[in-house]
Amino acid sequence: MAVVLPNRHLTLHVLEHPWARDANGVPVPPDPTRRPEPRGTWPGAAQEQPDGTWSLRLDPAAWPIKPGDTVSDDTGMSWTVTTARSHRVPGCPAVDYVQVTATRNPPEVP
Repeated sequence: MAVVLPNRHLTLHVLEHPWARDANGVPVPPDPTRRPEPRGTWPGAAQEQPDGTWSLRLDPAAWPIKPGDTVSDDTGMSWTVTTARSHRVPGCPAVDYVQVTATRNPPEVP
């Protein structure tokens, strides 16, 4: 098992879930120009993957995280969450973390 050490502070901005629905029952995302209030800032890690996505590691206090939420760091980079999973180790909460796959905002163009 590899250990990913914190390399920055990450701030989580959580959208209102579930999204409102229109008259036809289709989910309507919130206004993209209005960022929700941050849930908190914690030490975390961000690493770009070979396929261009980003792997983020957040403190378990950030849970729950849903696709569409955004994460930003102390350097001004931000990401939109595509998947999130909480990893808990029974009897050893010091190694618990939230694994997030995300895309960078704005997306990098090769």
